[in-house]
Amino acid sequence: MQFIDLQAQYQAYKSEIDTAIAEVLQTSRYINGPNVENLEKGLAHFVGVERGVGFSSGTDALLATLMAWNIGPGDEVITTPFTFIATAEVICLVGAKPVFVDIEPDTLNMDPACIEAAITEKTKLIMPVSLYGQCADFDAINAIAKKHGLLCFEDACQSMGAEQNGKRSCSLTQAGAVSFFPAKPMGCYGDGGMVFTDDSALADTLLEIREHGQSARYQHGRIGINGRLDAIQAAILLVKAAHFEDEIEARQKVAQRYMDGLKGVVDLPVIRPGNKSVFAQFTIRSPERVQLAEALGKAGIPTAVHYPIPLHRQPVFADLGYSEDALPVADKAASQVLSLPMHPFMQQSEQDQVIQAIKSAT
Repeated sequence: MQFIDLQAQYQAYKSEIDTAIAEVLQTSRYINGPNVENLEKGLAHFVGVERGVGFSSGTDALLATLMAWNIGPGDEVITTPFTFIATAEVICLVGAKPVFVDIEPDTLNMDPACIEAAITEKTKLIMPVSLYGQCADFDAINAIAKKHGLLCFEDACQSMGAEQNGKRSCSLTQAGAVSFFPAKPMGCYGDGGMVFTDDSALADTLLEIREHGQSARYQHGRIGINGRLDAIQAAILLVKAAHFEDEIEARQKVAQRYMDGLKGVVDLPVIRPGNKSVFAQFTIRSPERVQLAEALGKAGIPTAVHYPIPLHRQPVFADLGYSEDALPVADKAASQVLSLPMHPFMQQSEQDQVIQAIKSAT
């Protein structure tokens, strides 16, 4: 059994993907070009914003946006400790300081009730993560940002296609960034990412930043990065984008089968009213996680832990000085979460095997 069956997806779209790649090879235009432009326009329309700007990874998409907003030394960015390190890493790369606030005990997304106590005169940005494919509480978070005159930036690297009150992830804040890492809800065959925004000035600045700060050939008005999205990856994503709505619905069905089969057995994901998750992960919670993971492994079922060490406990952030009891909800979640096999091509027989193995082990 595969944790995420990328081969099944490839076989489903094989002829389309092979043709798209071959067309790029025939043109020999591997950087920028019509595939990247068409992807940016198409996904911006899907998200419901004016502009999309492709990047070489989700991390670069996050980094470039902070650069475009001139976040830097002396600034503070409020974010969550329960995420992949890239979220806080980019804050440090621009010279700013990550300020971690605790998470909600049910969704494991940033807890809006913890934000205002963390705001100082140095705070410039709130950067929530839409964890596991479910949007954070942006009604509450945006209200706080507006009250204090702060920017808000959705790290949507796990939530492409998710919805909140009828609006797509990445259209809920001033900008949102996604990752196209292969295991994401929409993934390419390498690294890739994109920033979405209604702010045309921001989008234009991002275009310069991804091209070494270049406004015209050999004219550099700002420091940038080499952050371009490859044309082959864009071609692959254009194929997958045509099937993405169907995959989102398939993810709902897989998730619901888990919900029905494991109700009362383990702690299940909580999806807030008004939210539609894309279930980048299907993550349960158990105080006996280690034993449960071992039992599933013996049954041939792969699992993963997202995430075993919250960021405020990582050695690289030790100098931030968080006390042992500073962020208790994140610490507890890190000791209990366990992600199960989850993808839109998962067969019911495979899910039955997972569900039965969990029931036998608990």
